Amino acid sequence: MATIVDCPTCGKKVEWTEASKYRPFCCERCRQIDLGAWAEEKYVIPRAMPSGDEDEMQS
Repeated sequence: MATIVDCPTCGKKVEWTEASKYRPFCCERCRQIDLGAWAEEKYVIPRAMPSGDEDEMQS
């Protein structure tokens, strides 16, 4: 039985199989929308501050 996931862009159900060319996305369009969001820096991976920087920020 194949796993069913939601497309991260539009929410459409996608079968997680070799036949699903754009998985986890449902189509090329949704994949490109997501790539564009990364390129425009809409998604950000938070950076942990080193322990010494916290003291400098409070001063």
